[in-house]
Amino acid sequence: MNALKKAGTFQLGDRTVHRMGYGAMQLAGPGVFGPPKDHAGALAVLREAIAAGVDHIDTSDFYGPHVTNRLIREALSPYPDKLTIVTKVGAVRGADASWNPAQSPAELTQAVHDNLRNLGLDAIDTVNLRIMGNVHKPSEGSIEPQFTALAELREKGLIRHLGLSNATLGQVKQAQSIAPVVCVQNQYNLVQREDDALVDALADLGIAYVPFFPLGGFSPLQSDKLNSVARRLGATPMQIALAWLLHRAPNILLIPGTSSVGHLHENLGAAELELSTDVLAELDAIGNR
Repeated sequence: MNALKKAGTFQLGDRTVHRMGYGAMQLAGPGVFGPPKDHAGALAVLREAIAAGVDHIDTSDFYGPHVTNRLIREALSPYPDKLTIVTKVGAVRGADASWNPAQSPAELTQAVHDNLRNLGLDAIDTVNLRIMGNVHKPSEGSIEPQFTALAELREKGLIRHLGLSNATLGQVKQAQSIAPVVCVQNQYNLVQREDDALVDALADLGIAYVPFFPLGGFSPLQSDKLNSVARRLGATPMQIALAWLLHRAPNILLIPGTSSVGHLHENLGAAELELSTDVLAELDAIGNR
C-alpha cells in the first residue's frame, strides 16, 4: 500500500484511484485467447493486487473472450467498495483468435451487457470505446454513432463513466460534445511518444491518460540503454519504464499486467522509484533516438 501511495492519485470519473493499477489482459491464455494456464494462479494474482492496495483494474470481455472478466468475478466478488473496474468494447474475437471490429450500436450494447453479466455487476464504473482504426495507432474518423450508443447506456444507468481507447484529440473533442470523457487509453511509452501533445492536453482538461505497452516498440539500442539505466539504479527495465511514465505527467494512470504474483510486486514497486533530473533527461534522450 505504501508504494502505491507514494505514486499519488488521480481522478477517474467520480473515483480517486492510485496511479498504479493492474491490467488483466495477461490472465487469459496465449495470445489473450482461451483460459489461463494456471487458473488458481490467476485468481491469486487478482487477490494479491487488491491486498497490495490496487483500486483500479482494467479488463475487457474480449480478453479470452470472457475469460478475464469471469476470473475477476470469481476472485473478487463481492467487490471492495473502492475498487474501480474499467472495461473496453468495440471488438470481438474470432474462432481463430483474430481481433475483429464490433462497432455498431447493437454490437456495443451487447458488449456492455456481456461485460455486466460476466463481471456480475449492475453498472460498470467506466467503459472505453476501443476505436478500431490501425492496430495500435489512432486514426481520424467520426465516432459519433458509437459514442452516442454508449452515452445512451450511461443515461440508462448501465455505465457510470465513458472513455476512449486508440483515440485522437479530435475524437476526444467529438466525444466530449456527446458525453463526458474521463480517460483515454492509448499506446505510449518512453520511445513511443506520438501522444506527447495529447497527454498534456488531457492533463489540462483533468482527463486521465492510461498508456498500454510500456515496453512496446523499443529498438535493440534503446533496450540496451534502458537496461543500462536499470542496472545502475538496481531496478528492472519494466520498473524504470513505469517510473518514467509516472514522472511524465500527473494524469497518467498505469495498468501493468502480469500473471505472476512476483512480477505483480515488481511492477508495483516502480511506484517507489525516485528518478533524478539527470536520469529523467537520460531516459528522455533514449526516446529521441
